[in-house]
Amino acid sequence: MFDGIMQGFQVAFSWEAILFVFIGVLLGTIIGMIPGLGPISAIAIMIPVTYGMDPTIALVMMAGVYYGSMYGGSTSSILLNAPGVAGTVAAAFDGYPMAQQGKAGKALAISAICSFVGGTVSVILLMMFAPMLASVAIIFGPPEYFALMLLGLTAIASLSEGSTIKALISAVFGFMIVTIGIDSQTGTSRFTFGSVNLLDGIDFLIIALGVFAIAEVCFLILNRKEKLSGLNNIGSLKLTKEDFKEMKGPMTRQSFLGFILGVLPGAGATISSFVAYITEKKMAKKPEEFGKGSIKGLAGPETANNAATSGAFVPLLSLGIPGSGTTAVMLGAFLVLGVQPGPLLMTENPTVFWGVIASMYIGNVFLLILNLPLIPYFVKILKVPRPLLISLVIISSLVGVYAVSFSTFDLYLLVIFGILGYLMRIFAFPAAPFILAFILGGMMEQALRQSLTISGGSWNIFTSSPLAMTLFVLTALSIVIPAWRERVRRKKEPVS
Repeated sequence: MFDGIMQGFQVAFSWEAILFVFIGVLLGTIIGMIPGLGPISAIAIMIPVTYGMDPTIALVMMAGVYYGSMYGGSTSSILLNAPGVAGTVAAAFDGYPMAQQGKAGKALAISAICSFVGGTVSVILLMMFAPMLASVAIIFGPPEYFALMLLGLTAIASLSEGSTIKALISAVFGFMIVTIGIDSQTGTSRFTFGSVNLLDGIDFLIIALGVFAIAEVCFLILNRKEKLSGLNNIGSLKLTKEDFKEMKGPMTRQSFLGFILGVLPGAGATISSFVAYITEKKMAKKPEEFGKGSIKGLAGPETANNAATSGAFVPLLSLGIPGSGTTAVMLGAFLVLGVQPGPLLMTENPTVFWGVIASMYIGNVFLLILNLPLIPYFVKILKVPRPLLISLVIISSLVGVYAVSFSTFDLYLLVIFGILGYLMRIFAFPAAPFILAFILGGMMEQALRQSLTISGGSWNIFTSSPLAMTLFVLTALSIVIPAWRERVRRKKEPVS
């Protein structure tokens, strides 16, 4: 193993690898900032471009695009409330309020440092435990995945401010939206109302940009009298000792949690960032600060989503199983370049296995060097006059959605979800449970159906799995404990 690691660093420190890692992370940062492109599209475009290149160098560059896009996506989430990448949606929950308070510089600095720490720690874990964790990932079958998704959904109430009922209504609506389209198991159309445009369902990008970016545009237009002076004050980029003290816990915890969730096929950076936000809020002494510019609320998801990108390489490199949509495209790139990922990759082609992993160290350093000096230039976006800023958000959202499907119908959907997001904001229906239910709903339904298919329709498959039962117990505790704490708190309150 040690010889393989040294061989990997020899590859990573070659001038070719350094050059293409830099190109990859730079492209990833730019692509992540543009809603609609994302790393999947970028890597798919690069496959024919890299044909004929050295496989190790080509894969090193593609890996750089993957984790570089998380940095870029956070920038648009924090500054414009327009997530460029699905994995950076949670960064907008507290990052954008910080920008509104005149702390955009600090928010981007926190994002860059936490991303660097999460990425670096996860690369170390990837190097140490990749073969072992790959065998652990195999243990998770459909019953275990269903139990894991259910555990995630029980934390919806903790994401909400105010009424738990409104949070659950938002979640139910998210489930309803995700069922639109052709049923993958039966082939029948569901809730399409005879429209061929809805047969493929509704893309997550439309939901994210509509509920966050377009809803924010509606709010800015219809609330012109509201003072937004903080947007003209970018604040200092310097972080105090107190800031680092607040960041320390989330960075440590979420580096490990994000990596572990990234290892699980299908979880990925998006779910990891939401789980990070949920856990940090549950552990916080002042959870009411979340959603209002909390440093922990930004540090947790930003650490987790970058840690998850490295974790997604564990099943890809060790088993040949993609851990996310992006690594599924990278699997195709591996095959096109004549490399077969799987259990034999480490012994038959150690240069590729260890070279890709070692290059991630360099890539994370490049991203930190690139992003910290560019923060003053990024935050100048906030100094753009409000009419131009609104136009910029609208144009980037429309172009991003249209570039994915080339469908004008999706543009209408974007506007509809923008109006919906504005109404949710006005009537205090939290958007986070809606987004989380939309993300988990499809995977949860698929895992449930697969479990019942395997068992011949018997629900005993869930009780026969010790891991699934453990997750169900944790689910019950996540419901009971907060309700019990709330009841105790109400009893202690003096009667007026």
